[in-house]
Amino acid sequence: MRRYASFLLAIVVPLTGVTLAQHSPDSESVRKVITRVAPSYPELAKRMHIEGSVKIEAMVRPNGTVRTTRVIGGNPVLVEAASNAVSKWKFEPAPNETMEVVQLTFVTQ
Repeated sequence: MRRYASFLLAIVVPLTGVTLAQHSPDSESVRKVITRVAPSYPELAKRMHIEGSVKIEAMVRPNGTVRTTRVIGGNPVLVEAASNAVSKWKFEPAPNETMEVVQLTFVTQ
């Protein structure tokens, strides 16, 4: 149970700030994230002690919902969980659709 609590703390704390590198510096728009959904750590990644970052490009509608996601890079074992989570995020409204690049980091302890 202690190991599980450490894992949760390690993954939840960084994801609250969406792993320090939420937006890439060269992205056109930087809309604030209103609602974040933390990715579920894949069971295979847990068993194999896989850690790493996944970079996702999200097409965000004017109302702030995510229309599509595209994986830019990351460990293949982690990309589906990251993409599923980002697709549920809500960004601040904007006049036009924008492309946002976010990075999620998976850490075990």
